[in-house]
Amino acid sequence: MSLKTPKLTVVGGGPGDEELITLKAIKAIESADVILYDALINESLLKYASEDAELIFVGKRKGCYAFQQEQINELIVTKAKEKGHVVRLKGGDPFVFGRGAEEIDYVRGFGLETYVVPGISSALAVPAYQGIPLTKRGISESFWVVTATTKDHALSADVELAAKSTATIVILMGMHKLADIVKVFYAENKRNVPVAIIQNGTRNNENVGIGTIRNIQQVVKEKELASPAIIVIGEVVKHRAILDSIKQEVEKE
Repeated sequence: MSLKTPKLTVVGGGPGDEELITLKAIKAIESADVILYDALINESLLKYASEDAELIFVGKRKGCYAFQQEQINELIVTKAKEKGHVVRLKGGDPFVFGRGAEEIDYVRGFGLETYVVPGISSALAVPAYQGIPLTKRGISESFWVVTATTKDHALSADVELAAKSTATIVILMGMHKLADIVKVFYAENKRNVPVAIIQNGTRNNENVGIGTIRNIQQVVKEKELASPAIIVIGEVVKHRAILDSIKQEVEKE
């Protein structure tokens, strides 16, 4: 058992662009004895880890789990008691559909100190990188952030509630439910509402499709869009700001 104080820091790694991470997150990674990281994080962030840190992939790829959630919970406790500081590195923000709160609740029962470092949520950053404002005066006064898929793998009932509103709707984990989402909006007579689907948002291999509820499934086929992707539904999609590439500007300097 380590002489270090066993502790967990749940860290948000941001939406994908390795530069969209906070200084506090980098400091946590640098101080970690063990890092348990997910599939959605940019693995270049692991370069900040100590040479002595143990790096363990615990994510999910194409439906295949490296570890089940219960195993991850137990692994955090075991590694913290064995080595000291465990960093649980997650994509986006760990408290936005990231199960960070569940992991903290579990390990506190074993006496671990627990901390959280918020991350930039993909729900906010990915549309912004495409110039899509989630709110805009006179167009959208609010926005919903919804997961399409429940723990029982059903379409979330919140999608139906959101479809009744005039708000911008950001749907995470929704690509496998796209046909169901389209049906919900058709039922609300909103077949002409604009839709953006953004795959690998903020990364170099970002892929974007723009359409309406009526034709978005065809756009997905034409653009070969797939998970991980974010779905943005609302009139704001038509009001995208014209952006120059941030990456190109930085490289010029």
